[in-house]
Amino acid sequence: MKTRESGMPLEGMWQQFFDPPAILKKLNLTSACGNLLEFGCGYGTFTIPAARMICGTVYALDIEEDMLACTKAKAMAANLQNVELRCRDFAVDGSGLADRSVDYVMLFNILHADERLELLREVERVLSVNGQLAVIHWNYDPTTPRGPSMSIRPRPSECVAWAAFAGLRSVSDGPVDLPPYHYGMLFQRR
Repeated sequence: MKTRESGMPLEGMWQQFFDPPAILKKLNLTSACGNLLEFGCGYGTFTIPAARMICGTVYALDIEEDMLACTKAKAMAANLQNVELRCRDFAVDGSGLADRSVDYVMLFNILHADERLELLREVERVLSVNGQLAVIHWNYDPTTPRGPSMSIRPRPSECVAWAAFAGLRSVSDGPVDLPPYHYGMLFQRR
């Protein structure tokens, strides 16, 4: 799946937008987490910090071989043995993981996709009973230096509605501010 307006900037620019360990902590990722699923790992911006934090396996999916190679190189350099990379068109083929097999799912900067409801249904399918979905997206603000066009950029309220349609409920008190340009939200199965 190539999402609408999904082109990645150069990695150096991309890294400036995030403090991954701080964001993951704000979004309730802890060392007690077993398996984690990341849809669209990109440069491994969140894959590597997540793998350092959890006790299970990070299943990092992407449709781009170059992104997977970049993430693999970082995992190897960090001597991380708990990262499993998979090249998948997950909008068409799903994650390939078993029902209720992951404790945490990351959908970061991806819910502007046409296939967002299918993705959220797949999340609901693979999440363990008490598992959590973390969503990050660009603020609904046209002055951000990147992000999808405003016509397809999701507002937090839309994320809540889409998640509810897929059988997920919000567990955060509104969006979490993730400066400088993002918000985050947490969901669980109903």
